[in-house]
Amino acid sequence: MLRFFIVFLFSWPVFAAPNTEPFPKPASIKGLQVQMVPDALDLGIHHAGININLTALPDLAKKPGNPTHTVEGQTFAFNASYLASLDRQIKPLSDKGVAVYLILIAYPSKEPVRDALVIHPQARADYKYSVGAFNSVTPEGRLLLRAVTEFLAARWSGNQPQHGRVWGWIVGNEVNSHWLWYNLGKMPLEKAASEYENAFRIVHQAVRTASAHARLYISFDHHWAASMHGISAEEATPGRDYLDTFARLVRERGDLDWHVAWHPYPEDLGNPRAWADKSVTNDDTTPKVTFKNLQVLPKHLEQKELLYQGQPRRIILSEQGFHTLLIPEGEKLQAAAYAYAWEKCLTLPTVDAFIYHRHVDHAQEGGLRLGLWRNAPGSIADPHSKKAIWDLFQKAGTVEWKAAAAPLLPVTGMTGWSQP
Repeated sequence: MLRFFIVFLFSWPVFAAPNTEPFPKPASIKGLQVQMVPDALDLGIHHAGININLTALPDLAKKPGNPTHTVEGQTFAFNASYLASLDRQIKPLSDKGVAVYLILIAYPSKEPVRDALVIHPQARADYKYSVGAFNSVTPEGRLLLRAVTEFLAARWSGNQPQHGRVWGWIVGNEVNSHWLWYNLGKMPLEKAASEYENAFRIVHQAVRTASAHARLYISFDHHWAASMHGISAEEATPGRDYLDTFARLVRERGDLDWHVAWHPYPEDLGNPRAWADKSVTNDDTTPKVTFKNLQVLPKHLEQKELLYQGQPRRIILSEQGFHTLLIPEGEKLQAAAYAYAWEKCLTLPTVDAFIYHRHVDHAQEGGLRLGLWRNAPGSIADPHSKKAIWDLFQKAGTVEWKAAAAPLLPVTGMTGWSQP
């Protein structure tokens, strides 16, 4: 296996020198999965998460005018209108100094030829899953994954400032849930992590052709020493075990710089009272890592075998939000949860970004109302009006923060934000 990966890495073609700009140091951890760019800038964000659907990018018909990229003699074409729509999101943000992170996702299109090219061949055939795993198995799938990420990295992380700048590449979504949120079929932990490591390595090498210092992240849900309830070991695995297995495989196959994108939702996604999580503990055997015990994750990453060049991996919190309960104090509870989470993040120096999810309530998110904005009645996610959390969010990372957050502390029942 090691011999294969050595050949694979050194058979990569020679490109022009990659962009050598260092990873930026934003003024604060404040981030958002952005739906409305002007509003996000009004909120003063320093980090932005943007979903990118890899399944929608290939132009299988190779229509005239669509851009192309060739790898190993095979030319792939990409959807120019979709790329332009992404430029319109990325460039206004990066032009204002916002660190942009792309979340690479393979949503099933239900077009058999397209999905066979993009999505893992062992993904369940009935399409009863939300997100597919990347196809790093078939020769065509590997070439496409490499081609599309080389092309995108050159566009946004290389030397093409006219399109905007991307600094973070989140490879897949909640990969330890490999039946629902990164579907590659039913398989045991070792196999699932190995399949993902193959895909991650392809993406990592592709990004490195364009940028020496862009960061790549592995995405997890909030399960740690236990896996999702009511699901088999071949459908989801504990995040801790997956992380450790992935890290070992990377070391065995040729170490590289990877980082962690964690989703520390409360133990009950429908209860915003993150400070009151009852199932979590402060040790490495906790079933989940939420905001209440977030320190467990960076402590685990301090282990010698998990370091890279003597330094711990960096952490971003790339997707988490707090539900607005339909009770009189619902919005105040949501805001208090954000204040609690913000204060916890400030105590953890390897947490670089707290990217809130969602910008606007989404009608198809299982009844959750996580947004900074309410959605318009009858719409899926059209913005209607701001919630109380919007004003608090805007003040995060500014001199106005302490005064804005202080009235919310009594909501938690704690005497100080740092109370265990």
